[in-house]
Amino acid sequence: MKATIKKLSILTMITVLTITAFTMNAVTIKGIENIETTAESAIVVDADTGKILYEKQSDLKLPPASMTKMMTEYLVLEAIANGDINWDDTTEISDYAYWLSSDPGFSGIGLTQGKDYTVRQLYEAMSIISDNGTTVALAELVAGSEGEFVQMMNDKAEELGLTDYKFVNSTGLGNADLGENAPEGTDPNADNLLSAKSAALLAYHLINDHPEALEYTSMLTTELDNRQLENLNWMLPWDNDNFAQYGYEGIDGLKTGHTDAAGYCFTGTAQQGDRRLITVVMKTGSEGERFEETQKLMEFGFSQFASTELFPAGYQLEDQTTLPVAKGKDNTVNIAAAEPISSMIADEEEELYSVEYQMDEDKLTADGSLEAPIESGEKIGEVVLNYNGDSDYGYIDETTGGHRVDLVTTSGVEKANWFMLSLSAIGHFFSGLFTTVVDFVKGLFD
Repeated sequence: MKATIKKLSILTMITVLTITAFTMNAVTIKGIENIETTAESAIVVDADTGKILYEKQSDLKLPPASMTKMMTEYLVLEAIANGDINWDDTTEISDYAYWLSSDPGFSGIGLTQGKDYTVRQLYEAMSIISDNGTTVALAELVAGSEGEFVQMMNDKAEELGLTDYKFVNSTGLGNADLGENAPEGTDPNADNLLSAKSAALLAYHLINDHPEALEYTSMLTTELDNRQLENLNWMLPWDNDNFAQYGYEGIDGLKTGHTDAAGYCFTGTAQQGDRRLITVVMKTGSEGERFEETQKLMEFGFSQFASTELFPAGYQLEDQTTLPVAKGKDNTVNIAAAEPISSMIADEEEELYSVEYQMDEDKLTADGSLEAPIESGEKIGEVVLNYNGDSDYGYIDETTGGHRVDLVTTSGVEKANWFMLSLSAIGHFFSGLFTTVVDFVKGLFD
């Protein structure tokens, strides 16, 4: 009896050790569970596809402090792209912008009233040192007033697909701190709010829609009014021993933030080879900690994931290589992916990806055909990448539903001439008539 119990105990111990070893090995392979951050909210995103590689409470809305200025930057760059303003346009500083600039509590740089400043000068000060006075001056230039600009911010947030946001001013300060200068039409006691996921999506659009933003966020210094302004991002390649511990390969942005309500936050981005990541940390405890936590997230993303071409350009699903064509000289047309589909994926997970077609129903007839004439390279739908594993965080842009490329025709099909269309119609008529006769005859003997 004792021998039996002993054997069972040994067997149980072996089973437990085996399960534990397997579980630890699975964690090591996936890597997802191994990362921890002290930030209250955080996210890691592939900047090419918007794929989320890691998240911690990323839907939690928190005050973003000066990370708010990413939206101001976006709208200024959009106004420049649209020709509404130019880099060399000038403006003077309003009383409100001057008040912000002259208050040490707002880290103002001391702008001068009655002096013309170029858009470029104001943008550099906003982007590099996060100055509030220059931010308001740009908002007033673009929209006429900060109140109108705030409406633009919220409208653009909805357009870009942000899901967790509220903009009440252009700077990221609390409205209560602005007193009588709080933008018209906003709650005088409100804070801007943004989730880490929405901050990452805003950063994604900023650097993809307006990549010139990185030219400014990567600048170490600039000069304004004979004063040298230093970038607040300690992760840039500084020749400074004080910042050496925070430096990280490929960092070129993006936006710091700090208020008492927000704590210390940072939206970072880095490029290594053909891979770019976006990270967000919100509500850390110090200036240094926000960069240390960003280092962790960046290292996790770059070390655990590799940019991999999963499906080449021209890829076709085996059972869906063609579509039928109506009223054409050819009865079918080949279809394929217009571009390769690549994504940052975890080690040993390449086999967990597949694709599906999502057809543009407006392009199809009632019976699922394409109607001639058809041009080569005509978009008729999308090829959507699907992940079939266990560690799926989705994508920051919930409106797209995932990574996708165009599904196109690979050749053109001319419309058949009237004679061929007539023969086809006659053929369909007699085919239908024959079917009707056969059905009638069969019915006589049923």
